[in-house]
Amino acid sequence: MKQRIITAVVAAALFLPIVFYGKFPFVLLTYLLATVGLYELLRMKKINVFSVNGLLSFLFLWVILFPGQYHEILDDFYYSKTELGIAFILLMLTYTVITKNRFHFEDAAFSIMSAVYVGIGFYFFMETREAGLVYIFYSLFIIWATDSGAYFIGKAMGKNKLWPEISPNKTVEGFIGGVVCSLVVAALFAHFSKINAGFITLLGVTMVLSVFGQIGDLVQSAYKRHFNVKDSGKILPGHGGILDRFDSLLFVWPLLHFFHLWY
Repeated sequence: MKQRIITAVVAAALFLPIVFYGKFPFVLLTYLLATVGLYELLRMKKINVFSVNGLLSFLFLWVILFPGQYHEILDDFYYSKTELGIAFILLMLTYTVITKNRFHFEDAAFSIMSAVYVGIGFYFFMETREAGLVYIFYSLFIIWATDSGAYFIGKAMGKNKLWPEISPNKTVEGFIGGVVCSLVVAALFAHFSKINAGFITLLGVTMVLSVFGQIGDLVQSAYKRHFNVKDSGKILPGHGGILDRFDSLLFVWPLLHFFHLWY
């Protein structure tokens, strides 16, 4: 526990000032986090990050991440993100032929899906920051409340397993408790912040985000169980890897954008 607290304090001291400042340093931070996240996934699959397909995966990720506020850079080259993404997918599939199927279709599919999974989540991290700091802190606090509520209420009252084949320790009671705690945080945001949503709307959005945040956690549990690893990485002592800390948020940030709270 002591190690977890120290890591959390140090990470917050490095992370929060950049989030507050935003702009290009925030973009660089996001690229760094996403790159480490993709590295963790490729490592689980035992894909060499310095191989051709490893490098293609990172290039594909960086294209997905390219922030909307810098779109004029791509316009100068007459290519869109979609066109560049398609090019990398075709190159990945071409590589299966060049290697005579030593790097096969399933490897290509894993690399592509990994880049999309990590890239879309962190891309919308940047989009959420562009919308305003209040939405970043709203997303962080409702997920922290969900995780804490699920853990403590699950420990105190949990009797019915939620999905034992994927995550043996999670319970239905904890799942519901996490949602309830997130709604409490949402009520506080509705009352004390300038978030652009009515009280009932914000509660409804928060309920959906809390549920899908927990699904994002279960998705990570599923692939870690598949690859037989305890943590996605070791970069955060006591916490695991980047994906261990951002698994829920990779689902929440795109969904938050889809609800158009800031329009």
